[in-house]
Amino acid sequence: MFLVTLVASDRLGQGDISAASDRLSDAGCAAGYSNWLEPEKAADIFFANDPKAARAALTDLGEGIDILVQPAATREKKLLVADMDSTMITVECIDELADYAGIKAQIAEVTEQAMQGKLDFAEALHARVALLKGLPDAVIDQCRTERVRLMPGAKALVRTMRSRGARTVLVSGGFTRFTGPVAEEIGFEKAVANVLELADGHLSGTVAQPIVDAARKREELRAAIAEHGIDPALTLAVGDGANDIPMIEAASLGVAYHAKEKARAAADAEIRYGDLSALLYAQGIARRDWVEA
Repeated sequence: MFLVTLVASDRLGQGDISAASDRLSDAGCAAGYSNWLEPEKAADIFFANDPKAARAALTDLGEGIDILVQPAATREKKLLVADMDSTMITVECIDELADYAGIKAQIAEVTEQAMQGKLDFAEALHARVALLKGLPDAVIDQCRTERVRLMPGAKALVRTMRSRGARTVLVSGGFTRFTGPVAEEIGFEKAVANVLELADGHLSGTVAQPIVDAARKREELRAAIAEHGIDPALTLAVGDGANDIPMIEAASLGVAYHAKEKARAAADAEIRYGDLSALLYAQGIARRDWVEA
């Protein structure tokens, strides 16, 4: 048995649920019963077969409605591995650091190309960090305080999953000076990221080796599975860029969050309209059971 979870950024109507059920039936998926997770916000529709056909049938169901398809028996996950920049927080930290150096536009263009998969991630990282050479160390903390904001739904997602026994890992191609405080504020158990090297109280323009790249993100997911004895079918990964693709593909439910095209194409599901709380609805967790503090 499979299910599709519909989550509206605004209002979900009974007509939307009926339209989705009809599309599933027309696609040969044998749509069954439906139920509300939250009235006018989120609902499940259960169906018998062919999740790939179900995803295709529901792709353009309606503006403002996110669609998440998965096996019903393993919907609640025991491991979350998440990207940070533009996923758990609203900004790209390296771009914001570059703003303090007066070169944000130059850096942001490279970041965008790297996230789209048009540039090698490691080469792009080293090139961007080199341009930050000489930036005072204190600017890192200033940037974090002034620019970094949590993505809506981040705390609820992580804290609710942890309260229900899941393990949570923040893994970023960004930098430890950001991931540490962000992970603590949101509630992650573990954070993994790159280390900016310093010389005489300023950025040296280099990153400690080995770097956290796409392969390392996937390795962290696999390591968490092994360390905690987690069923691979109970894993969730979420990210937005090309360097998140390996971990998205390695998870049983890989989700692209307001993502670049390559990440969207690789994912099992995507959130295009709503916030991270959609991943709680996808796990069948009603709002009354969320933990946000």
